[in-house]
Amino acid sequence: MADEALKDLAAYVEEKLGGRVQETAVAFGELTLEVDAGEIVDVLTFLRDDVQCQFVSFIDLSGVDYPSRAKRFDVVYHLMSPRQNQRIRVRVTTDEDTPVPSVTGVFPGADWFEREAYDLYGILFTGHPDLRRLLTDYGFEGHPMRKDFPLTGYVEVRYDDELKRVVYQPVELKQEFRNFDFLSPWEGTDYVLPGDEKAKQ
Repeated sequence: MADEALKDLAAYVEEKLGGRVQETAVAFGELTLEVDAGEIVDVLTFLRDDVQCQFVSFIDLSGVDYPSRAKRFDVVYHLMSPRQNQRIRVRVTTDEDTPVPSVTGVFPGADWFEREAYDLYGILFTGHPDLRRLLTDYGFEGHPMRKDFPLTGYVEVRYDDELKRVVYQPVELKQEFRNFDFLSPWEGTDYVLPGDEKAKQ
């Protein structure tokens, strides 16, 4: 029943928006619209203002990284219509250099979500009133949610009580990496495990 309502909504949106919607899909109880990045402001404005849609509640904006693709990033918008009791997901794709138009003019609540996507993924937004880092420090290099970001990082940040300020220093691993052979005792090892000295006799 719910899927039928979503399919009806997809048909309605495709009819009203014409070629602006590239693809529709119903999955996990939500309708997903694939849209060209240049059309995102118009599409979200329609979804907010149309009487049959009324997706007035901006829930979330998130980035997704697929480094093997030419357009490696997805920008995913989640909206809700309290009147229709439905959710919708709108997805656009972009690369590292191509900005996506900011939707803060349509949904002012998208402000910090776009800053977070910029900070953690490096996704650029044009027309954003204050696009700067949100979660990482001002001098931070790189974007930590990208899949090619190094796991250990390059520098660590700590508060130095003697200097009374935050200091950066190269990452120092306090514990050596261990080499595990991943063999269970039943498969047999080439060495004597601690405590098993008598068992090998």
